[in-house]
Amino acid sequence: MNEAFQLPADSLANLASPDVQRLAARMAQDAFTRIFRLTLEADAAALQAAVVEIQARAGNWTRAAPDDAGCALRMALLVSGIDQWGLAYAQAFSLTALPGVSVLLGGLRNDLDADADARLQRAFAAIEETESDAVDFKMELRRNIHLALWHAMIACTDRDEALAILAALAGMLAALVARMPTLGWRLVADALANIQLRCLSDAAASTDLARETTEGLFVALRQALPREVTEPMFAQASQAVIAWQQARRVH
Repeated sequence: MNEAFQLPADSLANLASPDVQRLAARMAQDAFTRIFRLTLEADAAALQAAVVEIQARAGNWTRAAPDDAGCALRMALLVSGIDQWGLAYAQAFSLTALPGVSVLLGGLRNDLDADADARLQRAFAAIEETESDAVDFKMELRRNIHLALWHAMIACTDRDEALAILAALAGMLAALVARMPTLGWRLVADALANIQLRCLSDAAASTDLARETTEGLFVALRQALPREVTEPMFAQASQAVIAWQQARRVH
């Protein structure tokens, strides 16, 4: 691993700037979180109203792009983000289905004509084809998914439930490294750094079970990934934490 690594150019940045990509990730998170909460509350009327509202907001935002390709990419980012949140939560909490999320994802595509749907499919493929494309979206999205699951893990009072989330989260992080050989470990390092920073300030992280599972997550990654990956990954995470601490002392 070369620490002087330079991130390849994001060929999609001309269609969606880094700020737009990060906004897409946050919008996907907000949409999923709202739908998931209403699903747990079993409030069918509120869930239906939320789906309609989110679809309208997403449509307005995607249509604000300057051209058809940009519009398709914005929609692809939103749909991909919501879908990844859904998959992560289904895996972490052993859920067989998230019908509210499925309805939302279907609704986002229902109004597309054949040409728009074809552009959307091309945008999906472009996001996945090259690791460095839409990298700001990928970084923001995965960081927030991993942090949300870590928070859920340390909030558990039942050890078996916490260990189940730990296993799922460790598996997701290891799979990310495998799926993205060049940038995956850097995304995981970012997540680990943010977890360590939360440990410094979040009282929930100080319980015995929270400390056990957080340490267990780090151990699981060291066991699941080769040393040539874990060494630079943990080093980069530690450097980010040290830099944050030094910056706080300066201010």
